[in-house]
Amino acid sequence: MTSERTPGKANAANAPTAAATAGQVAGDTRMDPATGAFVAHRNLLFTVAYEMLGSAADAEDVLQETWLRWAGVDLGEVRDQRAYLVRITTRQALGRLRTLSRRRESYVGPWLPEPLLTASDVAEDVELADSVSMAMLLVLETLTPTERAVFVLREVFDVGYDEIGEAVGKSPAAVRQIAHRARAHVAARRPRRVVSPAQAKDAFEAFQRSIETGDLQRLLDVLAPDVVLLGDGGGVKQAVLRPIVGAGKVARLLTAGLGRIAAEVSLHPAQVNGYPALIVRLDGAIDTVIAARIDDGLITRLYAVRNPEKLSHMERETALRR
Repeated sequence: MTSERTPGKANAANAPTAAATAGQVAGDTRMDPATGAFVAHRNLLFTVAYEMLGSAADAEDVLQETWLRWAGVDLGEVRDQRAYLVRITTRQALGRLRTLSRRRESYVGPWLPEPLLTASDVAEDVELADSVSMAMLLVLETLTPTERAVFVLREVFDVGYDEIGEAVGKSPAAVRQIAHRARAHVAARRPRRVVSPAQAKDAFEAFQRSIETGDLQRLLDVLAPDVVLLGDGGGVKQAVLRPIVGAGKVARLLTAGLGRIAAEVSLHPAQVNGYPALIVRLDGAIDTVIAARIDDGLITRLYAVRNPEKLSHMERETALRR
């Protein structure tokens, strides 16, 4: 099995797109109240769904489902439109997450989140960047669906316990317990400290230079001794099927692999999920996205996404909001 996504159902009432959001920002006031409210919060809703699912494609499908439900709501009965929309999105994402968890058991090789090309303002919001980083999304994968929803809504979006309870079908007291358990779980597995944008940029620039020059020693200097490389080809593209551990093994694999196709390959720095990353283009087309986790100035994890189905959001920036 190569993909865990199921296509969204075709429906004439398509959800307003990101382009519609841009239109509203530019002064488009022709939208009806329901559409205007959805568009105003669309980037927030996408970010909630993406953090819960780790998949932009599935997050877009969740927004479609959210819109279909929102379009039938009597706005006169809605006290807080933002909270109501977040609640619908959370419920839809929870249902999809439980399905995805079962599908990922048969995924070919390691599963990695779908990378997003993000704007500089995401990196400037250190907490948002940390919450959507590849490293954090993989930590969130170790939570149960309900724990993940509670953690994301409480820790990232500062949603109240009462509102979270309505979204996940739990009492506020139960939500507090789940939040405490999820917080402890994440704290034990997340990066030791949130790295500053400047530190991440310096480390990744050194990483890029060492690969471009084939300087094995310089590459070893920027990799942690116990660095781990994970690859995701989804059974479509060749990728490592199990983690590669150790600076020596990872460095040799990178320099040898890219060295063989040096004439056809080009490396392009980019902001991916709020942090510096490399887009590897082969004959001009995106072949691989390499993201990293950085601790104390050294790269401790490398994430190489090659599955073509996960690279569709790398040609344009995705707006994320809290």
